[in-house]
Amino acid sequence: MTPELSSLLREPRHVLLDTPTPLQRLRRFEAKLERPGIYAKRDDLMPIALGGNKLRSLEYWLGDALRKKTDILLVGGGASSNLCRLTAAAASLVGLDCLVLHNALDTPENRQASFLNRLFGAELRFLGPVDESQRNAALAAAAAELARQGRTPIIVGDPVLGAMGYVRAAFELHEQSQREEAPIKHVFLAGSMGPTEAGFIFGNALLGHPFQIHLVSVEYEQAELAGYIRRIYEGLQERTGLDVAALHDAPLHYHMGHLGDGWGAPTPASEAAILSFARTEGILIEHVYTAKTCACFLERLADGGIASGEPACVLHTGGTAALFSQFGLFRTLT
Repeated sequence: MTPELSSLLREPRHVLLDTPTPLQRLRRFEAKLERPGIYAKRDDLMPIALGGNKLRSLEYWLGDALRKKTDILLVGGGASSNLCRLTAAAASLVGLDCLVLHNALDTPENRQASFLNRLFGAELRFLGPVDESQRNAALAAAAAELARQGRTPIIVGDPVLGAMGYVRAAFELHEQSQREEAPIKHVFLAGSMGPTEAGFIFGNALLGHPFQIHLVSVEYEQAELAGYIRRIYEGLQERTGLDVAALHDAPLHYHMGHLGDGWGAPTPASEAAILSFARTEGILIEHVYTAKTCACFLERLADGGIASGEPACVLHTGGTAALFSQFGLFRTLT
């Protein structure tokens, strides 16, 4: 019997998603690849700000912020950051102020890429091309200054707390999968900073490992990616107090062949995947996270890496808004 999730995750959750995201059967890909059981979990289809995986994390980040009676959310990221856009939108929904720090130059192009943040009422600051540690230091300094002014700021992004959103997603997908002709066996998702991945792996463990999980690295070499995931997974074990299987027992597969030149750098296969998803299923994916994940997904389905009798699903984590600032990354479209 599936455990009751509300009895497992006791952290406060501010509900942003009150219905499951769609599990879509990709029938034209099934016909094209001559095999059944191809799915996409559409976390790009959410009712807030064009959707995306960070909304699941924001349910818990907001729950924590509201419990602590914060009055302003701080968040950092690139000019087209999905986290920044969705945090600005979520702040507007609950009546909080939002300060966004972009590690990017203040240029017309970056202001255009960040336009939706201003549309949702966030204040923007451009820090220039600083690295992640410098951006985090700037966030901490901004929070300290706001506190001196009598505000109650919180910096969004605690990875362990955010991962709880994808513990919930694993349960949601499992329930949807059980209603299909054949339950899903394989799930592909982007491998990056870790909250989405570690949360889903943790949820899968709580369910008894129904899914083989495939992580397609879009940012880090395997050792670094595995380190992020291990720290968050162990953080979930500690924070929840749940007796769950160790990470090394997880049915986990790393795919490094689509990393290319690293984060945000397109590959021929990732561009082909964008065109294939658009022209086969009418689904938009983008260069940074979803294209490389979907490229690996299609490759493994086509080359027999996933047996034809084993249904497989790609987790579409969103990022659709970023696609509109990525025209210059395409090589086959002019």
